[in-house]
Amino acid sequence: MSGVRKIEPVVVSVPISDLAPLTISPRMSGENADHVRVLAESAVALPPIVVHRPTMQVIDGLHRLRAAQLRGEPNIAVVFFDGTATEAFVLAVKFNTAHGLPLSLADRRAAAQRILRSHPHWSDRAIAVVAGLSPKTVSAIRRRTTVEIPQSSGRVARNGVFHRGIGSAGRRAAVELFTADPGASARKVALAAGISVTTAKDVRRRLRQGQDPVPSRAADRSKPTRQRSDPTQVLQRLRRDPALRFADSGRTLLRWLEPPVGDGADWGVIVAAIPRHCAPSLAELARRRADDWQHMARLLDQRA
Repeated sequence: MSGVRKIEPVVVSVPISDLAPLTISPRMSGENADHVRVLAESAVALPPIVVHRPTMQVIDGLHRLRAAQLRGEPNIAVVFFDGTATEAFVLAVKFNTAHGLPLSLADRRAAAQRILRSHPHWSDRAIAVVAGLSPKTVSAIRRRTTVEIPQSSGRVARNGVFHRGIGSAGRRAAVELFTADPGASARKVALAAGISVTTAKDVRRRLRQGQDPVPSRAADRSKPTRQRSDPTQVLQRLRRDPALRFADSGRTLLRWLEPPVGDGADWGVIVAAIPRHCAPSLAELARRRADDWQHMARLLDQRA
């Protein structure tokens, strides 16, 4: 994956006492004792573990490390990684979705969200490959966390190529450049306007054909987000609507819209009261419900 340094190929023997688990692990449920016992009882030679050299924390192979401890071995085979802590986390996710004890769906979703925060310029497909998710799922996670994630002018694809954004501002800048110099090359205009060469060529083609060089989709993205209404007032207005009140389907919909704990609930207090072992399951259920509501919102937008 572009942006993550390679692992040193040399295998060395390191004292187990010098190693520690990764501070921020993609495996939220911790170690699996049964898996450790299976590895400890196996007669097959286990591959070297991957260790972050600056911190001596295990990026990949913690269960193998625990198995070696269980067998009473003083040392373990290691290959070192010299990248940053952020890169180490990405590598841990990539390895734990590719082999060994697989990460749960909740683990992979949480990992994707963390990678989105540290690498907002990576494409959905690139993050999906690392986290073992579909690009569509990563896209949904990105939309849910878009307020918290800094916006980028483009995306880095799986092959490491940076693709600039194609917003209306870049297209309008290209229009001005082509108007001032009709003979300018698409590459020159793309560089000056901060857009891709493909987009610059599209702008030039549209100008020559008398079409709008800023498609409606790009123009729509530049429009300010409409102000949200108070959910309580919206719900009260819907309750008074006869088309909903006097229809079975409408009454069912109104029941669905009732907030389970009320708007303005202190979620910090609610979450703090939830047993820790229930957190992963509830988090996954909440994400699924959120996906359902997002899907309904998209259908309603289309209908409107």
